[in-house]
Amino acid sequence: MSFKGRKLEELPSPSFIVDVNKVKRNCERMKQRCDSLGVKLRPHMKTHKTLEAGLLMTSNTRRQVVVSTLAEAQFYFENGFDDITYAYPLSFEKLPRCAEFLSKLELFHIAVDNMEIIDALGKYVLPESCKKWSVLLMVDCGYGRDGVPTNSDEALKMVEKISSLTNAEFAGIYTHYGASYHCHGPEKIKNSSSVAWGKLIDCASRIRAKGIECKNVGVGSTPSCSQPPDPKFVEGITEFHPGNYVFYDVTQANLGACAEDDIAGKVLTRIISHYPDSGHMLIDCGWLALTLDSLGKLPTGFCVFEGEPNLKLEKMTQELGTVVAVDGKLDFSKYPIGSTLKILPHHACATAAMHPVYYVHDGDTVLEEWKPVRGW
Repeated sequence: MSFKGRKLEELPSPSFIVDVNKVKRNCERMKQRCDSLGVKLRPHMKTHKTLEAGLLMTSNTRRQVVVSTLAEAQFYFENGFDDITYAYPLSFEKLPRCAEFLSKLELFHIAVDNMEIIDALGKYVLPESCKKWSVLLMVDCGYGRDGVPTNSDEALKMVEKISSLTNAEFAGIYTHYGASYHCHGPEKIKNSSSVAWGKLIDCASRIRAKGIECKNVGVGSTPSCSQPPDPKFVEGITEFHPGNYVFYDVTQANLGACAEDDIAGKVLTRIISHYPDSGHMLIDCGWLALTLDSLGKLPTGFCVFEGEPNLKLEKMTQELGTVVAVDGKLDFSKYPIGSTLKILPHHACATAAMHPVYYVHDGDTVLEEWKPVRGW
Protein backbone atom coordinates (compact mmCIF):
# COMPACT_ATOMS: atom_id res chain seq x y z
CA MET A 1 0.00 0.00 0.00
CA SER A 2 1.41 3.36 -1.03
CA PHE A 3 1.05 6.48 1.07
CA LYS A 4 2.25 8.93 -1.57
CA GLY A 5 0.14 12.06 -1.51
CA ARG A 6 -1.23 11.27 1.94
CA LYS A 7 -0.73 13.33 5.11
CA LEU A 8 1.79 12.35 7.77
CA GLU A 9 -0.97 11.71 10.30
CA GLU A 10 -2.36 9.05 7.96
CA LEU A 11 0.83 6.99 8.08
CA PRO A 12 1.01 3.75 10.03
CA SER A 13 3.10 4.01 13.14
CA PRO A 14 5.83 3.71 14.04
CA SER A 15 7.24 5.07 10.76
CA PHE A 16 10.55 6.60 9.76
CA ILE A 17 9.85 9.96 8.13
CA VAL A 18 12.35 12.07 6.20
CA ASP A 19 12.10 15.80 5.52
CA VAL A 20 13.28 16.01 1.92
CA ASN A 21 14.07 19.72 2.08
CA LYS A 22 16.37 19.23 5.06
CA VAL A 23 18.12 16.35 3.32
CA LYS A 24 18.70 18.52 0.25
CA ARG A 25 19.98 21.37 2.41
CA ASN A 26 22.33 19.09 4.34
CA CYS A 27 23.71 17.66 1.11
CA GLU A 28 24.17 21.05 -0.51
CA ARG A 29 25.99 22.44 2.51
CA MET A 30 28.45 19.54 2.67
CA LYS A 31 29.15 19.79 -1.06
CA GLN A 32 29.73 23.55 -0.78
CA ARG A 33 32.00 23.00 2.22
CA CYS A 34 34.12 20.51 0.32
CA ASP A 35 34.28 22.73 -2.74
CA SER A 36 35.43 25.70 -0.66
CA LEU A 37 38.17 23.59 0.96
CA GLY A 38 39.30 22.06 -2.31
CA VAL A 39 38.61 18.45 -1.30
CA LYS A 40 36.56 15.81 -3.06
CA LEU A 41 33.37 14.63 -1.40
CA ARG A 42 33.00 10.86 -1.31
CA PRO A 43 29.81 10.44 0.73
CA HIS A 44 29.18 7.34 2.81
CA MET A 45 25.96 5.50 1.99
CA LYS A 46 25.65 3.54 5.24
CA THR A 47 23.29 5.93 7.03
CA HIS A 48 20.43 5.76 4.51
CA LYS A 49 21.29 2.92 2.08
CA THR A 50 18.88 4.27 -0.57
CA LEU A 51 19.10 5.21 -4.23
CA GLU A 52 17.35 8.54 -3.79
CA ALA A 53 19.57 9.89 -1.01
CA GLY A 54 22.60 8.57 -2.87
CA LEU A 55 21.65 10.70 -5.86
CA LEU A 56 21.28 13.78 -3.66
CA MET A 57 24.61 13.18 -1.93
CA THR A 58 26.45 12.78 -5.25
CA SER A 59 24.67 15.66 -7.00
CA ASN A 60 23.14 13.07 -9.36
CA THR A 61 26.56 11.95 -10.66
CA ARG A 62 26.25 8.39 -9.27
CA ARG A 63 29.99 8.43 -8.70
CA GLN A 64 32.48 8.48 -5.87
CA VAL A 65 30.75 6.86 -2.89
CA VAL A 66 31.66 4.78 0.16
CA VAL A 67 29.84 1.66 1.33
CA SER A 68 30.23 -0.49 4.42
CA THR A 69 28.67 -3.73 3.14
CA LEU A 70 28.91 -5.68 -0.09
CA ALA A 71 25.11 -5.68 -0.23
CA GLU A 72 25.34 -1.89 -0.50
CA ALA A 73 28.03 -2.22 -3.17
CA GLN A 74 25.77 -4.55 -5.19
CA PHE A 75 22.77 -2.25 -4.77
CA TYR A 76 24.61 0.84 -5.97
CA PHE A 77 26.29 -1.06 -8.82
CA GLU A 78 22.86 -2.25 -10.00
CA ASN A 79 21.65 1.35 -9.90
CA GLY A 80 24.43 2.65 -12.10
CA PHE A 81 26.90 3.95 -9.51
CA ASP A 82 30.65 3.69 -10.04
CA ASP A 83 33.89 4.57 -8.25
CA ILE A 84 32.85 2.73 -5.10
CA THR A 85 35.04 2.37 -2.01
CA TYR A 86 34.36 -0.61 0.24
CA ALA A 87 35.59 0.99 3.46
CA TYR A 88 35.60 -2.00 5.75
CA PRO A 89 38.56 -4.12 6.86
CA LEU A 90 38.72 -6.75 4.13
CA SER A 91 38.44 -10.40 5.16
CA PHE A 92 39.45 -13.54 3.26
CA GLU A 93 35.97 -14.87 2.41
CA LYS A 94 34.97 -11.60 0.74
CA LEU A 95 37.75 -11.71 -1.86
CA PRO A 96 35.69 -13.49 -4.57
CA ARG A 97 32.81 -11.01 -4.30
CA CYS A 98 35.22 -8.07 -4.32
CA ALA A 99 36.92 -9.50 -7.40
CA GLU A 100 33.54 -9.50 -9.16
CA PHE A 101 33.06 -5.81 -8.41
CA LEU A 102 36.61 -5.10 -9.55
CA SER A 103 35.80 -6.63 -12.94
CA LYS A 104 32.38 -5.00 -13.31
CA LEU A 105 33.08 -1.45 -12.14
CA GLU A 106 35.34 1.14 -13.69
CA LEU A 107 36.70 1.91 -10.21
CA PHE A 108 36.36 -0.24 -7.09
CA HIS A 109 38.55 0.26 -4.04
CA ILE A 110 39.12 -2.03 -1.08
CA ALA A 111 40.60 -1.29 2.35
CA VAL A 112 43.06 -3.38 4.36
CA ASP A 113 44.49 -3.17 7.86
CA ASN A 114 46.77 -6.20 8.27
CA MET A 115 49.60 -8.00 6.51
CA GLU A 116 47.73 -11.31 6.32
CA ILE A 117 45.03 -9.94 4.05
CA ILE A 118 47.64 -8.16 1.92
CA ASP A 119 49.40 -11.50 1.42
CA ALA A 120 46.06 -13.08 0.48
CA LEU A 121 45.45 -10.34 -2.09
CA GLY A 122 48.81 -11.03 -3.68
CA LYS A 123 48.02 -14.74 -3.98
CA TYR A 124 44.51 -14.24 -5.34
CA VAL A 125 44.39 -15.04 -9.05
CA LEU A 126 42.42 -12.40 -10.93
CA PRO A 127 41.16 -12.99 -14.49
CA GLU A 128 43.66 -11.86 -17.12
CA SER A 129 41.30 -9.16 -18.34
CA CYS A 130 40.68 -7.82 -14.82
CA LYS A 131 42.19 -4.63 -13.45
CA LYS A 132 44.57 -4.69 -10.50
CA TRP A 133 43.24 -4.40 -6.96
CA SER A 134 42.95 -0.76 -5.88
CA VAL A 135 44.03 -0.89 -2.24
CA LEU A 136 43.63 1.69 0.52
CA LEU A 137 45.45 1.28 3.82
CA MET A 138 43.24 1.95 6.82
CA VAL A 139 45.13 4.08 9.32
CA ASP A 140 44.33 5.26 12.83
CA CYS A 141 44.72 8.92 13.85
CA GLY A 142 43.70 8.38 17.46
CA TYR A 143 40.27 6.75 17.41
CA GLY A 144 41.59 3.35 18.41
CA ARG A 145 39.06 1.17 16.58
CA ASP A 146 40.57 0.17 13.26
CA GLY A 147 43.55 1.04 11.15
CA VAL A 148 47.31 0.96 11.58
CA PRO A 149 48.78 3.83 13.66
CA THR A 150 49.81 6.62 11.30
CA ASN A 151 53.26 7.01 12.85
CA SER A 152 54.12 3.31 12.88
CA ASP A 153 56.75 1.45 10.90
CA GLU A 154 54.05 -1.15 10.34
CA ALA A 155 52.09 1.29 8.17
CA LEU A 156 55.08 1.85 5.91
CA LYS A 157 55.79 -1.88 5.68
CA MET A 158 52.22 -2.56 4.63
CA VAL A 159 52.31 0.16 1.98
CA GLU A 160 55.59 -1.22 0.63
CA LYS A 161 54.11 -4.72 0.55
CA ILE A 162 51.01 -3.53 -1.33
CA SER A 163 53.19 -1.66 -3.82
CA SER A 164 55.27 -4.78 -4.43
CA LEU A 165 52.30 -6.88 -5.52
CA THR A 166 51.99 -7.48 -9.25
CA ASN A 167 48.19 -7.63 -9.08
CA ALA A 168 47.56 -4.57 -6.90
CA GLU A 169 48.05 -0.82 -6.77
CA PHE A 170 48.38 1.27 -3.63
CA ALA A 171 45.56 3.84 -3.80
CA GLY A 172 46.18 5.84 -0.62
CA ILE A 173 45.23 6.02 3.04
CA TYR A 174 41.82 6.16 4.68
CA THR A 175 40.70 6.97 8.21
CA HIS A 176 37.47 7.32 10.13
CA TYR A 177 38.11 9.92 12.80
CA GLY A 178 35.56 8.64 15.28
CA ALA A 179 37.26 10.42 18.17
CA SER A 180 35.44 13.55 17.01
CA TYR A 181 32.36 12.06 18.66
CA HIS A 182 34.01 12.73 22.03
CA CYS A 183 34.35 16.46 21.33
CA HIS A 184 31.64 18.85 22.48
CA GLY A 185 31.34 22.14 20.64
CA PRO A 186 32.54 23.26 17.20
CA GLU A 187 35.88 24.60 18.44
CA LYS A 188 36.79 21.35 20.21
CA ILE A 189 35.85 19.38 17.11
CA LYS A 190 38.02 21.65 14.96
CA ASN A 191 40.99 21.57 17.34
CA SER A 192 40.88 17.80 17.70
CA SER A 193 40.53 17.28 13.96
CA SER A 194 43.43 19.58 13.14
CA VAL A 195 45.74 17.41 15.26
CA ALA A 196 44.39 14.13 13.87
CA TRP A 197 44.48 15.25 10.28
CA GLY A 198 48.03 16.48 10.78
CA LYS A 199 48.95 12.89 11.67
CA LEU A 200 47.27 11.66 8.50
CA ILE A 201 49.07 14.19 6.32
CA ASP A 202 52.40 13.31 7.98
CA CYS A 203 51.73 9.64 7.25
CA ALA A 204 51.17 10.45 3.58
CA SER A 205 54.44 12.41 3.54
CA ARG A 206 56.35 9.46 5.03
CA ILE A 207 54.90 7.19 2.35
CA ARG A 208 55.91 9.58 -0.42
CA ALA A 209 59.40 9.84 1.07
CA LYS A 210 59.71 6.13 0.28
CA GLY A 211 59.11 6.94 -3.37
CA ILE A 212 55.54 5.63 -3.31
CA GLU A 213 52.67 7.71 -4.67
CA CYS A 214 49.88 8.39 -2.16
CA LYS A 215 47.06 9.74 -4.32
CA ASN A 216 44.21 9.58 -1.85
CA VAL A 217 44.29 10.92 1.70
CA GLY A 218 40.75 10.47 2.99
CA VAL A 219 39.12 11.44 6.28
CA GLY A 220 35.65 10.86 7.59
CA SER A 221 33.21 11.34 10.48
CA THR A 222 30.33 13.74 10.22
CA PRO A 223 31.37 15.96 13.16
CA SER A 224 34.84 16.63 11.77
CA CYS A 225 33.60 17.17 8.21
CA SER A 226 30.71 19.38 9.36
CA GLN A 227 33.00 21.50 11.53
CA PRO A 228 36.37 21.24 9.75
CA PRO A 229 39.42 23.09 11.05
CA ASP A 230 41.03 26.11 9.42
CA PRO A 231 41.82 25.47 5.72
CA LYS A 232 45.56 25.41 6.46
CA PHE A 233 45.00 22.18 8.40
CA VAL A 234 43.10 20.67 5.47
CA GLU A 235 45.89 21.12 2.91
CA GLY A 236 47.03 17.63 2.00
CA ILE A 237 43.62 16.04 2.57
CA THR A 238 42.10 14.91 -0.74
CA GLU A 239 38.73 13.46 0.29
CA PHE A 240 35.99 13.81 2.89
CA HIS A 241 33.79 10.75 3.39
CA PRO A 242 31.07 11.61 5.95
CA GLY A 243 27.68 9.89 5.92
CA ASN A 244 25.45 10.76 8.88
CA TYR A 245 25.07 14.37 7.70
CA VAL A 246 22.39 13.32 5.23
CA PHE A 247 19.96 12.93 8.17
CA TYR A 248 21.92 14.19 11.20
CA ASP A 249 20.59 13.28 14.66
CA VAL A 250 20.52 14.24 18.34
CA THR A 251 24.12 13.13 18.83
CA GLN A 252 25.33 15.49 16.09
CA ALA A 253 23.24 18.36 17.46
CA ASN A 254 24.54 17.82 21.00
CA LEU A 255 28.13 17.78 19.73
CA GLY A 256 27.63 21.02 17.82
CA ALA A 257 28.07 19.44 14.40
CA CYS A 258 24.62 20.66 13.36
CA ALA A 259 21.55 22.45 14.66
CA GLU A 260 18.53 20.51 15.88
CA ASP A 261 16.61 21.99 12.95
CA ASP A 262 18.98 20.16 10.57
CA ILE A 263 17.76 16.74 11.72
CA ALA A 264 15.92 15.30 8.72
CA GLY A 265 15.09 11.77 9.83
CA LYS A 266 12.53 11.18 12.59
CA VAL A 267 10.23 8.49 13.92
CA LEU A 268 6.50 9.15 13.82
CA THR A 269 4.77 7.45 16.76
CA ARG A 270 1.28 7.42 18.29
CA ILE A 271 0.07 7.71 21.84
CA ILE A 272 -1.88 4.54 22.53
CA SER A 273 -2.59 4.54 26.30
CA HIS A 274 -2.82 6.86 29.32
CA TYR A 275 -1.92 5.81 32.88
CA PRO A 276 -2.70 8.82 35.09
CA ASP A 277 -2.19 6.93 38.36
CA SER A 278 1.42 6.16 37.53
CA GLY A 279 1.98 9.35 35.53
CA HIS A 280 2.95 7.78 32.22
CA MET A 281 1.59 7.14 28.77
CA LEU A 282 2.47 4.52 26.18
CA ILE A 283 3.55 5.07 22.59
CA ASP A 284 3.78 2.48 19.83
CA CYS A 285 7.53 2.96 19.43
CA GLY A 286 9.70 0.39 21.17
CA TRP A 287 13.36 -0.40 20.66
CA LEU A 288 12.64 -2.21 17.38
CA ALA A 289 11.65 1.14 15.86
CA LEU A 290 14.25 3.32 17.59
CA THR A 291 17.09 1.10 19.00
CA LEU A 292 18.60 1.32 22.48
CA ASP A 293 21.64 3.17 21.14
CA SER A 294 21.55 6.09 23.60
CA LEU A 295 21.23 3.72 26.59
CA GLY A 296 18.63 6.13 27.95
CA LYS A 297 21.30 8.59 29.09
CA LEU A 298 19.83 11.72 27.52
CA PRO A 299 18.01 14.14 29.87
CA THR A 300 14.90 13.12 27.94
CA GLY A 301 15.70 9.40 28.04
CA PHE A 302 16.30 7.51 24.81
CA CYS A 303 15.47 10.33 22.41
CA VAL A 304 14.21 13.88 22.03
CA PHE A 305 10.57 14.55 21.22
CA GLU A 306 10.34 17.34 18.66
CA GLY A 307 8.83 20.45 20.23
CA GLU A 308 8.18 18.64 23.53
CA PRO A 309 11.06 19.35 25.96
CA ASN A 310 9.06 18.10 28.96
CA LEU A 311 8.55 14.59 27.56
CA LYS A 312 10.94 11.79 28.42
CA LEU A 313 11.09 8.34 26.85
CA GLU A 314 11.89 6.60 30.10
CA LYS A 315 12.01 2.99 28.95
CA MET A 316 11.20 0.74 26.03
CA THR A 317 10.31 -2.84 25.36
CA GLN A 318 10.29 -4.41 21.92
CA GLU A 319 7.18 -2.60 20.66
CA LEU A 320 6.23 -0.13 23.41
CA GLY A 321 7.67 3.05 24.83
CA THR A 322 6.91 4.50 28.27
CA VAL A 323 6.73 8.30 28.29
CA VAL A 324 6.77 10.45 31.43
CA ALA A 325 7.20 14.16 32.12
CA VAL A 326 10.67 15.52 32.87
CA ASP A 327 9.19 17.66 35.65
CA GLY A 328 7.00 14.80 36.88
CA LYS A 329 3.76 16.53 35.88
CA LEU A 330 2.34 15.01 32.71
CA ASP A 331 -0.63 16.92 31.32
CA PHE A 332 -2.55 14.12 29.61
CA SER A 333 -5.01 16.58 28.06
CA LYS A 334 -2.22 17.80 25.75
CA TYR A 335 -1.62 14.30 24.42
CA PRO A 336 -4.90 12.63 23.38
CA ILE A 337 -4.87 8.92 22.66
CA GLY A 338 -4.37 8.49 18.92
CA SER A 339 -2.39 11.71 18.48
CA THR A 340 1.13 11.62 17.08
CA LEU A 341 4.57 12.64 18.28
CA LYS A 342 7.80 13.00 16.33
CA ILE A 343 10.97 11.49 17.76
CA LEU A 344 14.41 12.87 16.97
CA PRO A 345 16.68 9.80 17.10
CA HIS A 346 19.87 9.64 19.09
CA HIS A 347 21.64 7.84 16.22
CA ALA A 348 20.09 8.16 12.77
CA CYS A 349 22.15 5.35 11.22
CA ALA A 350 20.86 2.82 13.75
CA THR A 351 17.26 4.03 13.76
CA ALA A 352 16.95 4.19 9.97
CA ALA A 353 18.24 0.62 9.76
CA MET A 354 15.22 -0.57 11.75
CA HIS A 355 12.74 0.51 9.06
CA PRO A 356 11.97 -1.15 5.68
CA VAL A 357 10.69 2.08 4.12
CA TYR A 358 11.25 5.80 4.66
CA TYR A 359 8.29 8.13 4.13
CA VAL A 360 9.74 11.23 2.51
CA HIS A 361 7.72 14.37 3.02
CA ASP A 362 7.51 18.06 2.19
CA GLY A 363 5.64 19.76 5.00
CA ASP A 364 2.83 17.41 6.03
CA THR A 365 2.53 15.64 2.67
CA VAL A 366 4.25 12.37 1.77
CA LEU A 367 6.01 12.74 -1.58
CA GLU A 368 7.97 9.52 -1.94
CA GLU A 369 8.75 6.20 -0.32
CA TRP A 370 12.44 5.27 -0.21
CA LYS A 371 13.40 1.64 0.36
CA PRO A 372 16.87 0.93 1.79
CA VAL A 373 18.99 -2.06 0.89
CA ARG A 374 19.29 -4.54 3.75
CA GLY A 375 21.81 -7.16 4.84
CA TRP A 376 25.48 -7.72 4.20
